[in-house]
Amino acid sequence: MAVTKTRVKGIPTIDVALVVIKIGDDTTGTEYAVDTANQVGVEPQTSTTDAIQLVKLGRLLAQKPATTTITGHTITLTDNVFTPEIAKVLQGGQVSGEGTSLKYTPPVAGSGEKGEIFKLICYSAVYNAAGQITMYEKITYPNCQGTPFAINTEDDVFRLPEYTINSMPDTGEAPYTIEYVEELPSDFTEPESLSVMSDNGMSVPSVSDGTVAQKM
Repeated sequence: MAVTKTRVKGIPTIDVALVVIKIGDDTTGTEYAVDTANQVGVEPQTSTTDAIQLVKLGRLLAQKPATTTITGHTITLTDNVFTPEIAKVLQGGQVSGEGTSLKYTPPVAGSGEKGEIFKLICYSAVYNAAGQITMYEKITYPNCQGTPFAINTEDDVFRLPEYTINSMPDTGEAPYTIEYVEELPSDFTEPESLSVMSDNGMSVPSVSDGTVAQKM
């Protein structure tokens, strides 16, 4: 039988084009689109069974190799802004009010409250040699849940919230899927504008940046 030789074609991807947090199913769920994230770090979580070796007088007679099983991923999502709705999904709590009355309250200490279970969907752009986007890579991580996070503040530095998310596939479920789409999803409703205080103390509407949109 002849040897089959194939030159593979790689897929060049770049940027965090869009991150979608999807709660529930396609008909009754809720999706949040985050277009301000700039980094999604992914680290596989594995369980390893040690190798078993049969050695006689320093001579290896036989061995059973070690086996490594993937159990999920630890995902670190770095955003450029703080979004109360996303904080609530990741660690629970309550969001109320808007504008200068907007308030996020995390879960009470010792309450055992946790965030939602969701799918994390990450989109990256695929470019060609002409500098044109040809499609988007879509990676989906199942059964995700956030962990409690801290808020840091520093002079002359915009805050970059960092969220740790654990993804644990169910029995018979793949730890992630990769597929390719022509366009980013765009059927999200725009958030309502927030009210901010002007220099003269009057409340004026601010321009929404579309950071978080909700899709029902």
